[in-house]
Amino acid sequence: MNRKLRGMANFQDGLSAEQSVARRYEAAGGVVAARRWRGVSGEIDLVIRQGADIIVVEVKKARDFARAADSLTFRQLRRIMATAEEFVGTEPAGSLTPVRIDLALVNGVGETEIIENVTL
Repeated sequence: MNRKLRGMANFQDGLSAEQSVARRYEAAGGVVAARRWRGVSGEIDLVIRQGADIIVVEVKKARDFARAADSLTFRQLRRIMATAEEFVGTEPAGSLTPVRIDLALVNGVGETEIIENVTL
């Protein structure tokens, strides 16, 4: 497979993984507030509203959960945190808005595992 086709396949896999994760949060009562929200600091895969809380979700897809988890770097997490601060700044309560960052792992067969409250 050439590079361009592989890139398109990876992009589509990522969209599919994000959709699967979004459905899981919706099934638990969450509402998708934004997909691929872009701020100055970076991009957030999913922003979920659950009551007054905001959940920032980074989706990682790989052959297995361990590889997906290992693909999140310290630098990426810092960028996600900075972007989450930007998003929360757009909320009516600003920085007083309750927010957490979750890591959603999707394996090669589409199973999902969510790690809540990921920190540095």
